[in-house]
Amino acid sequence: MIATFQLAQSSNVGQVSLLGQSALALHDVTKSFDGRPMLRLPWRARPAERRVVAIDNVSLNVRRGEIFGVLGANGSGKSTLVRLVSTLLLPDGGKLEVFGLDVVREELRVKQMINRVSVDAAFFKKLSPMENLLYAGRLYGLGARESHERGLDILDRLGISKKVALAPMEHMSRGMQQKVAVSRALLTSPVLLLLDEPTTGLDPRSKKDVQRMVLSLRDEHDATVVLTTHDMDEADRMCDRVAVLDRGRIIALDTPDHLKQAGGSMEDVFMRLTHEEEEAA
Repeated sequence: MIATFQLAQSSNVGQVSLLGQSALALHDVTKSFDGRPMLRLPWRARPAERRVVAIDNVSLNVRRGEIFGVLGANGSGKSTLVRLVSTLLLPDGGKLEVFGLDVVREELRVKQMINRVSVDAAFFKKLSPMENLLYAGRLYGLGARESHERGLDILDRLGISKKVALAPMEHMSRGMQQKVAVSRALLTSPVLLLLDEPTTGLDPRSKKDVQRMVLSLRDEHDATVVLTTHDMDEADRMCDRVAVLDRGRIIALDTPDHLKQAGGSMEDVFMRLTHEEEEAA
C-alpha cells in the first residue's frame, strides 16, 4: 500500500537536508524561444527574427508540503515552467532551486528528487504497464522486487487490475495510459512531484482516483506537488495556493479562497483576471 512507501531516502537526496527549506524557488526566471518556423520554404521571404517570450521574469516560492497550482490558457507558459524545473530546459536568465539545489548547476541531484507527469507521456508501447514501471524503478535505483510490489499496489489503487497491468500498453486507451504515467511518477516517491495536466483525458472516476493518490502522497509523505491544470474545480479542491500565468507572467498568486473573495468560482476568477490582462495589453 502507499502507506508503506519510503519518501526521500538518503540514496535519493544525498546529504541534502529538507527541513526548513522551500521546496521550489524561482528568482527572476526568463525563457524565450526562436519564433521563426522550423521549415522555411525557399520561395518565401526570410521572416524577421523574433523571440517568443514563454517565461517573463517569474519569481515564486513553493512551500514544502503544499500543492501549488499553476493555471493559465494554452500558450501561457505553464508547461515551459514545468520543463524548466524538471531540467528539460535551461533558463535564459534567473535561478531555479529545488530544496536549495541549483537546477542548472546540480542537475543530477535535482533529478533524483523529482518526478514529472506530462499530458503527452511517452512509454515503451510494446511493453506492459508493469514492465514500464520496472524499467523506471531500476533507473531510480529500486530493486526489481520492490518496484514490482510498489507498482502493483499503485496500479491497483488507480483502478488498473493485475491482468491489465501485464498486457501491452499499445492496446490501452489514452486515459488508461495517463494513469500509468501517474503510477510511474509515484513509484519513486519523489519529494517534488511535477504534474503537467495529469488528469487530462481521464474519465471522472479515474480523475478522482488520481487526485486521491496525489493528496495521499502529500498528506502521508510530506511530498510537495506542482500541478498545472485547466480544470478550475480541480485547482480549487486540491491546491493550497495557485498562480495564474498569462503570457509568461504571474498575474495573481494566492489561496483559492482569497482569490474567490471578489465573488464567483475559480473559473470566474480566472476569466476575470485573464480578461483584465487582455484589456490592459
